Amino acid sequence: MPKRPPSTVLSQRSLNRALLERQLLLRRSKLPVERTLEQLVGMQAQATNPPYFGLWTRLEGFQPGALSRLISRRRAVRIALMRSTIHLVTARDCLPLRSVLQPVLERSLFTGSSYGRAIAGMDIPALAAAGRALVEEKPRTLLELGELLQERWPKRDARSLAYAIRNLVPLVQVPPRGLWGVGGQAASTTAESWLGPESGSESSLDALIPRYLAAFGPASVKDVQTWSGLTRLREAIENLRPRLRTFRDEHGVELFDVPDAPLPEPDVPAPPRFLPDFDNVLLSHADRTRIISEEHRKAIAAANGLFLSTFLIDGFVRGTWKLEQDKERATLVIRPFTPLKKPERAALAEEGERLLAFAAPDARTPDLRFVSPK
Repeated sequence: MPKRPPSTVLSQRSLNRALLERQLLLRRSKLPVERTLEQLVGMQAQATNPPYFGLWTRLEGFQPGALSRLISRRRAVRIALMRSTIHLVTARDCLPLRSVLQPVLERSLFTGSSYGRAIAGMDIPALAAAGRALVEEKPRTLLELGELLQERWPKRDARSLAYAIRNLVPLVQVPPRGLWGVGGQAASTTAESWLGPESGSESSLDALIPRYLAAFGPASVKDVQTWSGLTRLREAIENLRPRLRTFRDEHGVELFDVPDAPLPEPDVPAPPRFLPDFDNVLLSHADRTRIISEEHRKAIAAANGLFLSTFLIDGFVRGTWKLEQDKERATLVIRPFTPLKKPERAALAEEGERLLAFAAPDARTPDLRFVSPK
């Protein structure tokens, strides 16, 4: 068998610029919101506002109503997918993605949480059927769903019953949840009843992996597993090898990529960008040093398990930001990890003013405040 030619080595900055280009962070795009959601393979969305900020930082002229309308018209939905976390995806992607990622949801329930232990010994198909019937009768919160299921299984923990349905049945959160500027608890029904049983097309690992690479690559097997939550993907990626190109990083790790995906030069300028908390660009690789150092990755992890919102300077995370608002005032608080150069600070302040105009257009006193590094 002839030897495979050596793979091109990609530097950290090359991987950084490839990631930024594919994530629409080198320049704002004119793509429609739906196409953007599909190009990014969804956006992590535990809270309501992060996808809106994530789209604003990527799209030219983005306004919140564009996404709110998609959610209201059932063309975009919030559902547990990659890593068993809530993601915002298009209606076309919802059921196909969920079918491929269902093992992640089941593993998270049965081996990764106390909820699975609390339903041990139950008739799982009967539980799933009962939960499906209840949420298809009308959308329900997890609290309501758990209490109703507990009426049938009074010796079982209500919260565990509800979370079992979340992971066993594809539940989508219905509006007003997810709409810009609207609060309230999340009520869910099944994706099939909300979107129709024929919505979307079939998907498979062979389709999902290239989509990930197009959005986050070049990437290793471990990177794909980190993003998706799926395990043992080496064989699946090996089967795709004839359709992929390969590289290596500076540590010798093999990286896979789809043909013709952009690989910008490492010295391409990268403008300042504000990223929302839990943006997938920071969560989708086993080795995240292509965008954030290990030291800074630990610094953005809050004590309650959340991640702080971050900003990029020259393509890399250099600090965090927070929006403080009341009825009249909106203050963007920027906390660099290390001192910024004057041009960096000026460019970041200019982008921050645009962020304030987007997030708080009616504030009488918008303000931007830098906090000195400790």
